[in-house]
Amino acid sequence: MKSFWQDKRVLVTGHTGFKGSWLTLWLWHLGAKVTGLSLEPETTPALFTQLNLAAEIDHHIGDIRDAARVKTLVEQTQPDVVLHLAAQPLVRRSYVQPLDTWDTNVMGTIHVLEALKPCTQACAAVFITTDKCYENREWVYGYREHDPLGGHDPYSSSKAAAELAIASWRNSFFEKPHGCVAIASARAGNVIGGGDWAEDRIVPDAMRSLSRQQPIPVRNPRATRPWQHVLEPLGGYLLLAQRLYEGLEQPTAADHSLRGAFNFGPALASNRPVKDLVEQILSHWPGTWLDQSDPQAVHEAKLLNLVTDKAFHTLGWQPAWGFERTLKETVSWYRQADQLSASDVEAFRQLTLHQIQQYQADIKAGQSAIAAGA
Repeated sequence: MKSFWQDKRVLVTGHTGFKGSWLTLWLWHLGAKVTGLSLEPETTPALFTQLNLAAEIDHHIGDIRDAARVKTLVEQTQPDVVLHLAAQPLVRRSYVQPLDTWDTNVMGTIHVLEALKPCTQACAAVFITTDKCYENREWVYGYREHDPLGGHDPYSSSKAAAELAIASWRNSFFEKPHGCVAIASARAGNVIGGGDWAEDRIVPDAMRSLSRQQPIPVRNPRATRPWQHVLEPLGGYLLLAQRLYEGLEQPTAADHSLRGAFNFGPALASNRPVKDLVEQILSHWPGTWLDQSDPQAVHEAKLLNLVTDKAFHTLGWQPAWGFERTLKETVSWYRQADQLSASDVEAFRQLTLHQIQQYQADIKAGQSAIAAGA
């Protein structure tokens, strides 16, 4: 992986967010030349700040709703790879700010697509949406990439609309013979891991409570989610982008199948109720939790699961960390971070890079085991 990413020009939108910070650090570690466009970090603390990533990359503060700004940055960067993560990512906030949510998640995505249209050099672009883009029917079985899109809440519906826009622009403007821009979208499940400090998310809420020696408030203990460590889908995005780019350089008949939607979710055993998640957290950081279920709360999905056969058969991607390992690494990050000085950038980097290196080693070991059994 490292040899591919060395010196690649990579534009990451949303690089100051939780997932964006992990991805930016990973790309920097792999030797990529990263340009980032995002709003200021929303939280204090923020992983982006704890890692001082602004010192290592071409860092730009801006809004993807500003079409001219996006277009100019793409022209200046001439990226080999674009990873579009910028979004309004919270379901409950979308009920309060539905117009901003749609404007950011749909029009922001279209602005990135429009900015890529004039590109004349090879460019692989992966647009990140969500597992919530599917029309949720509360099925006990998983959703596949060809299942109907939809969304009860403004966030989920905005991501479904973004997927429709991505497919439309790909079919209308990027499928010309010998086109130099290859576009795919990626849908991931509930991502957790160290350094998420957002409000209204169960893991950071739990970590804050435990650090203060307070009970963890849990509003949906019976809701089931496909929990996965943040490195799992990020590894999928990087692999998908690499394969897209390689297909532009040396096209084969199979490369066209990469230009579409991909699910990146955990193994079935990681689809667990929130109650299981909280109890697993407490096995690593002792404390208590409180059931704060509210029958009057806004609608949120109860069952959600992804089928990842396409990613496995097309890319050779599969999750490396199960539910227990994911929670162990997540809680370990927060417990160690709780003991660090906020200004100790090197310690935060080493803590985070150590998990990236562990994950890479486990991926390699898993690939070797598969090859040995073939």
